[in-house]
Amino acid sequence: MKKVLAMLLALSMVFSLAACSKEETKPAADTSTPAATTTDDKKDEAKPATDEKIDLEMWCIATESDSNRHSYEAAIADMAAKYPNITLKWEATENQAYKTKIKAAVQADNMPDIFFTWSCAFLGDFVSANRVYCLDEEYANWKSELPEVMLGNTTYEGKHYGVPLTMNIVGLFANMDLLKQVGYEEIPGTYEDFIKCCDALKAAGIIPFGCAGKETWCVTEYLESVIEKSCGAAALNDIFLGRATWNNAEVASAVDTFQSLVNNGYFDPDGIALTNDEVKANFIAGKYAFYMNGTWNCADFAGNADGFGAKVKVAEFPVINADKATLGQLIGGPSDTLAVAASSKNAATAAKYCFELGKNICKYGYLDGCGLPAWDSSSYDTSSVNALTQSVAAICANAKEYVLFGDTAMAADSANTYLSYVEQVYGCAIDGAGFVAGLSKDIG
Repeated sequence: MKKVLAMLLALSMVFSLAACSKEETKPAADTSTPAATTTDDKKDEAKPATDEKIDLEMWCIATESDSNRHSYEAAIADMAAKYPNITLKWEATENQAYKTKIKAAVQADNMPDIFFTWSCAFLGDFVSANRVYCLDEEYANWKSELPEVMLGNTTYEGKHYGVPLTMNIVGLFANMDLLKQVGYEEIPGTYEDFIKCCDALKAAGIIPFGCAGKETWCVTEYLESVIEKSCGAAALNDIFLGRATWNNAEVASAVDTFQSLVNNGYFDPDGIALTNDEVKANFIAGKYAFYMNGTWNCADFAGNADGFGAKVKVAEFPVINADKATLGQLIGGPSDTLAVAASSKNAATAAKYCFELGKNICKYGYLDGCGLPAWDSSSYDTSSVNALTQSVAAICANAKEYVLFGDTAMAADSANTYLSYVEQVYGCAIDGAGFVAGLSKDIG
């Protein structure tokens, strides 16, 4: 497992840097030599300078139903035991609502000391508004445990602004009990066979897909995978990063391909009005054969009390156009991040706390099966890591390219426009031609 992780991290380091390299957000090359630091020295450096009582506030998305909830709780408990003089008040908000909340807080300059954020343009907008504390000075204490290259998505004009946690990709999860009912022992590896499987499931009265229309980011997990496996990772990445126009006939065709899956009755028609929690619960209950979502779900599936983990497998979405795309082109990469507000009254202490908290969240998140580590994991006992997460590690070890989630890779205004068009596609209000025409007009 450690050998697989070593391969994975090497690959993810290369491709995460490629994913977000815009002119305004170029990752800086690290040419410095990390100072030799012992573990004990590092612990001392991470402690506040005095025993004065300090209150810190943190916002995140680790709600009660979120797969990462336990990793936050365990990490925060460790920090409370180690730093009794620091009181952390933390608040979790559901994913989509959080995006609105944190953007409003940034605009009003009324932010918590530490906040969860996505990397690339999402955090970059906050950095451009001078709302984020630069972490360069504190990062010097953690270089031996947190590779410089893993900070590529949170480095702007050569300065570091984020503490990465775990990394994830979009996975094609399958309930193998349902697939076996129609003659499939494995997840179909080709698109043609995949469609035959969906037709067989539909004929047997089994809904192939569940997708939460109430949370548009869930729709993008399907749509972006279809586009990437039709047009190729480089083409989609260039569009997300503004290096190419949305006026692309191949993207329009890919959108039509996705919409044909909807029109063919492969998606739960009730899904348009459901939340992700509801769709996920339906998948676990056996209502759908497939669920396309982030691999942070591995922990919940593997740890399900009713034994659902034994039924489910994970794969990448199959190639649609072999002339443009290949296996190993994945949606995802390092994105989940903690950052410190520039307005924090205790910014230096918050930065120290943020790094150590992020390191602990990463550890517990990986051991729980909620993602793969951005931090050095060589000291972890990985014997408890679930089989689904190990399958994801194997998929990522063969990765050729990553394309970061579109609503994260793009700047905020463009992302909101993009999501509005994705919503129209899922609701069949526009087709592929309307999608690319509208986005090329409204974004470029």
